[in-house]
Amino acid sequence: MPAPMFRPAVPGDVDALVGLVTAAYRGQASTAGWTTEAHLLEGQRTDATMAAGAISDPAGEVVLAEIEGALVGCIHVQHHAGAAHFGLFAVDPTRQAGGTGSALLAQAEERARGWGCTTMDLEVVAQRTELIAWYERRGYLRTGATKPFPYGDERFGIPQRDDLHFVVLRRDL
Repeated sequence: MPAPMFRPAVPGDVDALVGLVTAAYRGQASTAGWTTEAHLLEGQRTDATMAAGAISDPAGEVVLAEIEGALVGCIHVQHHAGAAHFGLFAVDPTRQAGGTGSALLAQAEERARGWGCTTMDLEVVAQRTELIAWYERRGYLRTGATKPFPYGDERFGIPQRDDLHFVVLRRDL
Protein backbone atom coordinates (compact mmCIF):
# COMPACT_ATOMS: atom_id res chain seq x y z
CA MET A 1 0.00 0.00 0.00
CA PRO A 2 1.39 3.45 -0.85
CA ALA A 3 2.29 5.77 2.01
CA PRO A 4 -0.32 8.38 2.90
CA MET A 5 0.05 12.02 1.96
CA PHE A 6 -0.97 14.60 4.58
CA ARG A 7 -2.74 17.92 4.27
CA PRO A 8 -4.78 20.29 6.44
CA ALA A 9 -8.55 19.90 6.21
CA VAL A 10 -10.60 22.67 4.61
CA PRO A 11 -14.33 23.44 4.96
CA GLY A 12 -15.13 21.39 1.86
CA ASP A 13 -13.88 18.28 3.69
CA VAL A 14 -16.59 18.32 6.39
CA ASP A 15 -18.88 15.65 4.92
CA ALA A 16 -16.01 13.28 4.10
CA LEU A 17 -14.55 13.82 7.59
CA VAL A 18 -17.88 12.97 9.28
CA GLY A 19 -18.24 9.88 7.08
CA LEU A 20 -14.73 8.67 7.88
CA VAL A 21 -15.09 9.13 11.65
CA THR A 22 -18.48 7.42 11.64
CA ALA A 23 -17.17 4.49 9.60
CA ALA A 24 -14.20 4.03 11.93
CA TYR A 25 -16.16 3.95 15.18
CA ARG A 26 -19.87 3.29 14.75
CA GLY A 27 -22.22 0.93 13.01
CA GLN A 28 -21.61 -2.14 10.89
CA ALA A 29 -18.85 -0.57 8.76
CA SER A 30 -16.70 -0.02 11.86
CA THR A 31 -16.50 -3.75 12.57
CA ALA A 32 -14.16 -4.17 9.59
CA GLY A 33 -11.43 -2.57 11.75
CA TRP A 34 -10.32 -2.86 15.34
CA THR A 35 -11.28 0.64 16.54
CA THR A 36 -15.04 0.06 16.61
CA GLU A 37 -17.02 1.42 19.54
CA ALA A 38 -20.28 -0.08 18.27
CA HIS A 39 -20.48 -2.42 21.28
CA LEU A 40 -20.29 0.58 23.63
CA LEU A 41 -22.04 3.38 21.77
CA GLU A 42 -24.61 3.76 19.01
CA GLY A 43 -25.57 6.86 17.06
CA GLN A 44 -23.20 9.49 15.82
CA ARG A 45 -19.55 9.99 16.79
CA THR A 46 -19.41 13.49 15.31
CA ASP A 47 -21.53 15.72 13.11
CA ALA A 48 -21.00 18.42 10.50
CA THR A 49 -21.10 21.24 13.07
CA MET A 50 -18.43 19.62 15.25
CA ALA A 51 -16.25 18.75 12.23
CA ALA A 52 -16.52 22.29 10.84
CA GLY A 53 -15.62 23.68 14.27
CA ALA A 54 -12.51 21.50 14.41
CA ILE A 55 -11.46 22.56 10.91
CA SER A 56 -11.86 26.26 11.76
CA ASP A 57 -10.22 25.94 15.21
CA PRO A 58 -7.73 28.84 15.48
CA ALA A 59 -5.70 26.91 18.08
CA GLY A 60 -5.37 23.75 16.06
CA GLU A 61 -5.49 21.87 12.82
CA VAL A 62 -7.28 18.85 11.40
CA VAL A 63 -4.76 16.79 9.46
CA LEU A 64 -6.05 14.47 6.74
CA ALA A 65 -4.28 11.40 5.39
CA GLU A 66 -4.97 10.47 1.77
CA ILE A 67 -3.81 7.58 -0.36
CA GLU A 68 -4.18 8.01 -4.10
CA GLY A 69 -6.68 10.82 -3.49
CA ALA A 70 -8.90 8.83 -1.10
CA LEU A 71 -9.39 10.02 2.47
CA VAL A 72 -8.07 7.29 4.78
CA GLY A 73 -7.47 9.06 8.10
CA CYS A 74 -7.76 12.22 10.19
CA ILE A 75 -6.62 13.74 13.46
CA HIS A 76 -7.41 17.05 15.17
CA VAL A 77 -4.52 18.49 17.16
CA GLN A 78 -4.83 21.60 19.32
CA HIS A 79 -2.42 23.64 21.43
CA HIS A 80 -2.71 25.85 24.48
CA ALA A 81 -0.07 27.15 26.90
CA GLY A 82 2.69 24.76 25.85
CA ALA A 83 0.50 21.64 25.86
CA ALA A 84 -1.18 19.85 23.00
CA HIS A 85 -4.29 17.69 22.82
CA PHE A 86 -5.62 15.50 20.06
CA GLY A 87 -8.91 13.90 19.15
CA LEU A 88 -11.11 13.20 16.13
CA PHE A 89 -8.54 10.51 15.33
CA ALA A 90 -9.79 7.96 12.82
CA VAL A 91 -8.54 5.60 10.14
CA ASP A 92 -10.72 3.95 7.50
CA PRO A 93 -11.55 0.56 9.04
CA THR A 94 -10.58 -1.28 5.85
CA ARG A 95 -7.08 0.25 6.07
CA GLN A 96 -6.39 -0.13 9.79
CA ALA A 97 -3.29 -1.93 11.05
CA GLY A 98 -1.30 -0.72 8.04
CA GLY A 99 0.61 2.18 9.62
CA THR A 100 -1.69 5.07 8.72
CA GLY A 101 -2.67 5.70 12.35
CA SER A 102 0.93 5.75 13.54
CA ALA A 103 1.87 8.11 10.69
CA LEU A 104 -1.04 10.44 11.53
CA LEU A 105 -0.12 10.48 15.21
CA ALA A 106 3.47 11.35 14.25
CA GLN A 107 2.15 14.23 12.11
CA ALA A 108 0.13 15.55 15.07
CA GLU A 109 3.13 15.30 17.40
CA GLU A 110 5.32 17.09 14.85
CA ARG A 111 2.83 19.97 14.63
CA ALA A 112 2.62 20.17 18.43
CA ARG A 113 6.40 20.39 18.71
CA GLY A 114 6.36 23.11 16.04
CA TRP A 115 3.98 25.10 18.25
CA GLY A 116 6.44 24.74 21.14
CA CYS A 117 4.36 22.18 23.05
CA THR A 118 6.15 19.87 25.46
CA THR A 119 3.31 17.41 26.14
CA MET A 120 0.42 15.87 24.24
CA ASP A 121 -2.69 14.34 25.79
CA LEU A 122 -5.93 12.65 24.84
CA GLU A 123 -8.95 11.00 26.41
CA VAL A 124 -9.99 7.42 25.69
CA VAL A 125 -13.12 5.59 26.81
CA ALA A 126 -11.83 3.49 29.73
CA GLN A 127 -13.40 0.30 28.40
CA ARG A 128 -11.29 0.54 25.20
CA THR A 129 -8.39 -1.44 26.69
CA GLU A 130 -6.94 -2.45 23.30
CA LEU A 131 -6.88 1.18 22.17
CA ILE A 132 -5.30 2.33 25.44
CA ALA A 133 -2.64 -0.36 24.99
CA TRP A 134 -1.96 0.94 21.44
CA TYR A 135 -1.32 4.44 22.82
CA GLU A 136 0.83 3.07 25.63
CA ARG A 137 3.02 1.31 23.06
CA ARG A 138 3.56 4.75 21.54
CA GLY A 139 4.70 6.31 24.81
CA TYR A 140 1.41 7.65 26.18
CA LEU A 141 0.92 7.03 29.90
CA ARG A 142 -2.18 7.12 32.06
CA THR A 143 -2.18 10.29 34.14
CA GLY A 144 -4.60 8.95 36.75
CA ALA A 145 -7.14 11.59 35.73
CA THR A 146 -10.57 10.62 34.48
CA LYS A 147 -13.40 12.54 32.88
CA PRO A 148 -17.11 11.71 32.85
CA PHE A 149 -18.81 10.53 29.69
CA PRO A 150 -21.36 13.11 28.46
CA TYR A 151 -24.45 11.00 29.10
CA GLY A 152 -27.58 12.64 27.72
CA ASP A 153 -25.72 14.48 24.93
CA GLU A 154 -26.48 12.42 21.84
CA ARG A 155 -23.96 14.45 19.82
CA PHE A 156 -21.40 11.99 21.25
CA GLY A 157 -23.47 8.86 20.81
CA ILE A 158 -26.00 6.75 22.65
CA PRO A 159 -24.32 4.74 25.41
CA GLN A 160 -25.07 1.03 25.57
CA ARG A 161 -23.91 0.77 29.19
CA ASP A 162 -23.94 2.99 32.26
CA ASP A 163 -20.28 2.84 33.35
CA LEU A 164 -18.53 4.75 30.53
CA HIS A 165 -15.91 7.36 31.37
CA PHE A 166 -12.65 8.61 29.89
CA VAL A 167 -9.09 8.07 31.05
CA VAL A 168 -6.51 10.75 30.27
CA LEU A 169 -3.21 9.72 28.69
CA ARG A 170 -0.22 11.99 28.16
CA ARG A 171 3.17 11.84 26.50
CA ASP A 172 6.16 14.10 26.77
CA LEU A 173 7.17 15.46 23.40
